[in-house]
Amino acid sequence: MNVISGILILSAVMLNAAAQLLLKAGTNSIGEFAFNSGNILPIGIKLATEPHILGGLLCYVVSVVVWIMVLSRVEVGMAYPMVSFGYAITALAAWWWFGESLSMERIIGIAVIILGVFLITRS
Repeated sequence: MNVISGILILSAVMLNAAAQLLLKAGTNSIGEFAFNSGNILPIGIKLATEPHILGGLLCYVVSVVVWIMVLSRVEVGMAYPMVSFGYAITALAAWWWFGESLSMERIIGIAVIILGVFLITRS
């Protein structure tokens, strides 16, 4: 894998993590909701106009374009495991920005994911 491919993979993973975090920030600002026949339109409008939600969706769109570029350069069996880094990034960022729990079990799980990706990319 060359440097450009690595940068593209990292960009796709970071965009995907950013999308998750922005969607969470958007739902935090809207609050808990349920879709039913009485509120589907008001909630749909809130979701469609919430800036964080829109930013998250934009990040997803761009990440798909970048990921297609990755797949044109790297074997999917090598590239796809790298997506797992997104879990680690998202979990750490959610702990930092949203105060979500980061238990010892999660930290160990993140370490196992990172070790697994390292082993896959070395083979």
